[in-house]
Amino acid sequence: MKIQFTTLIVFTVLAFTIGCKPPPPPPPLWAKTVVWYQIFPERFNNGDTTNDPTPATIHTATDFFKIPDNWHITPWTQSWYQEDDWAKQNSNDFYGNLQLRRYGGDLQGVIDKLDYLQDLGITAIYFNPLNDAPSLHKFDARNWRHIDVNFGPDPEGDMEIMASEDPADPATWKWTSADRLFLKLVDELHKRGMMVIVDYSWNHTGVEFWAFQDVVKNQEKSPYKDWYNILAFDDPNTPENEFKYQGWLNISSLPEIKKVNITGERIHGQPYEGNQNEGAKQHIFNVTQRWLAPDGNIANGIDGYRLDVADQIPMGFWRDYHDFVKSINAQAYLVGEIWWEQWPDKLMNPVPYVQGDVFDAVMFYQTYRPARYFFATTDFEITAEQLVDSLEFQWNRLRKPTRDAMMSLAASHDSPRLLSSFYNPGKYKLNAKPSDDKNYKTGKPDAETYQRMRLYLMHQFTSIGAPHVWNGDEMGMWGADDPDCRKPLWWPEYTFEPENRNNIQPGEPVYDSIAFDSTQFGFYKKLISIRKENPVLMDGELRFLKAEGKVLVYNRTNGEDEIIVLFNLGENAETFEFPDGGSFVDLLKKKEYSTQMELPSLSGFILKRN
Repeated sequence: MKIQFTTLIVFTVLAFTIGCKPPPPPPPLWAKTVVWYQIFPERFNNGDTTNDPTPATIHTATDFFKIPDNWHITPWTQSWYQEDDWAKQNSNDFYGNLQLRRYGGDLQGVIDKLDYLQDLGITAIYFNPLNDAPSLHKFDARNWRHIDVNFGPDPEGDMEIMASEDPADPATWKWTSADRLFLKLVDELHKRGMMVIVDYSWNHTGVEFWAFQDVVKNQEKSPYKDWYNILAFDDPNTPENEFKYQGWLNISSLPEIKKVNITGERIHGQPYEGNQNEGAKQHIFNVTQRWLAPDGNIANGIDGYRLDVADQIPMGFWRDYHDFVKSINAQAYLVGEIWWEQWPDKLMNPVPYVQGDVFDAVMFYQTYRPARYFFATTDFEITAEQLVDSLEFQWNRLRKPTRDAMMSLAASHDSPRLLSSFYNPGKYKLNAKPSDDKNYKTGKPDAETYQRMRLYLMHQFTSIGAPHVWNGDEMGMWGADDPDCRKPLWWPEYTFEPENRNNIQPGEPVYDSIAFDSTQFGFYKKLISIRKENPVLMDGELRFLKAEGKVLVYNRTNGEDEIIVLFNLGENAETFEFPDGGSFVDLLKKKEYSTQMELPSLSGFILKRN
């Protein structure tokens, strides 16, 4: 270590001496070793019914969806496509009313399931937004500095605490009961060897956000008027309200933080230079520090951030944000959401975001989409050669430490569940719910879909990047794109009403039974165990040994261990000869092979060299 450290110092000094910048730091070393589990708090588990949402806590000033007088939270086990009794008073359609549904998931519900997560083998948690907000998804913040009142044990008391603070002055900020429960949860996760990151959108707030409310009240006299892109202030001399502002994607419930010092053309789906309003930026930094180092101690804080709609925010802000975060905790992990350059065919180029000065990784949908077209039955089928070409294109433009630290995911709160994605033949994410395509299949998939999905999972857990599990996929849940991917989780202790596989379409209902799938859980658990027990799968080199038609074979090596992964997605059996001889053991079935092996149709193997 002394020689390596000295060498680094010499290299850095030389770099500055000859006018070169030193190489950017790699992502935190822990990032390549983890298995991610994404929790959508409102739908994860209701551990405390005394803090359930009320009409007062879900109300917003823009109220697209009027809250009926008889509104109440929806029973956890109610069939997803059954209309709520209170919804019958509304003029909204089914999906409009879904935005009003609440099930009462909270932090106590997560604490109650820590043994479950540990048994599954999870080593890192990614929480969707926990900040106080009226919506089910929490991207429309009322404030960023506190945990949502309905996630903690004392909503009324927490609101009183918030009211006693000056939201613009961190010196006045206190810890609510929800805040303290979250910090307790962070401590419990750390004790179990799990890292924690939290989702924030620094691009926009909600209309209930304290600074925006001040602008609404005081208009041009508000000290926060420059935080937002105000298009017109109200004229008090007219009966009309002329107040207009820029909402993210023109969504009025999500007023956008003002971008400043933009240079060049701002093109959707591409990085651009500029920054954010300085006052809002400083507030963001204050909130960021609050959760990274509560009371100044990083040991009690979270381990990083997932950053929403990152492409909407200028690169100058992100570079400043990166430096600020790393100055607090050099091992904090920053993962950005970048997605579509041109919908629905072209995904963004991650390279500008992962050079070491912005993010450590991005949510790597770029490797899932081609893998789906290989492993699933779709209208866009590709061969093994085409899959290899797509994967190598993505990997080869990244540094190896960055490749290994990428968040490798297939499904999330913003996409169809993995089973439903595999069950439907259409283009990735296009018309992927019954309101967009009446023929989209939302029911229980067939046996072949399960088999193909499990083959993909074998690839995900043996490939490059840190695997990610969207909460509930390991339970065997299915569901179309948002919001159908956000059903309350199918915990084994519950008895669920059957679900109409014809969803919202007219006609006679056909029902699927709903229950926790222990076989699916066991398969995920085994794959996680294999990855954790074989470090070569975390950072070993990946080399493709065969890619012909529907046969794909690759190995992972690190000089000590070798694992070979084999797939046959074709209709006929194939024979594979091991290139260097030797014998191998099947890590899933414990069977041994040597010299060669037969690959039946729709089969996959994870083999370790003896």
